[in-house]
Amino acid sequence: MKTPSLSHLRPSDYMNVYEPCEDTFLLLDALEAEADAGLLKDATLCLEVGSGSGCVSAFVGMLIKTCVLLATDINPHATSASLQTGIKNNVHIDPVLSHFATAFGSRLAGKVDLLIFNPPYVVTPSEEVGSNGIEAAWAGGVDGMEVTSKFLPLVNDLLSANGLFYLVTVRENKPLEIMREMRDTYGLFAKVILARRAGIEGLAIVRFSRTEI
Repeated sequence: MKTPSLSHLRPSDYMNVYEPCEDTFLLLDALEAEADAGLLKDATLCLEVGSGSGCVSAFVGMLIKTCVLLATDINPHATSASLQTGIKNNVHIDPVLSHFATAFGSRLAGKVDLLIFNPPYVVTPSEEVGSNGIEAAWAGGVDGMEVTSKFLPLVNDLLSANGLFYLVTVRENKPLEIMREMRDTYGLFAKVILARRAGIEGLAIVRFSRTEI
């Protein structure tokens, strides 16, 4: 499937919004493969946390025509870009300015069929974590995990009975440890569904589910 058009975004937009890169395209490839395998056909509600340009949410909308698409980001430039990307690609995206899914309160509890998070995973000094600007797209702090480790405890409550969660990781995040912790703490099964080397980054997409797939 074609990558969503981003021709409406200018170089100046990418000074404030993360530009899709190898990690984004790996995630798109993984989601397309999962859709081809029939794993996404029953999804009716998708939540992308940290939507950035809106490329991933738009792609999901192209894959699953009947899915409601919610996209959160703490960067107001990103929520604006996500909205415009949806319009450009004839996909309805509902962008929400929010830290993770806090803006929804408990309304999404047990309702998210498809949960997607491409977190800020780059190892950085801790003081770089937590901005609401472009730095929020990559600054991950110690082990690149300071943001991800705060989101993971929310996953179990958000997922529906058959919900799937897709997480982008790099080697420094210690994905095997993440997988083990999610299994031991929340009973979620995990599998690396796609991995690729991009320069110095060893990228992997991990899928979490309530039942073994």
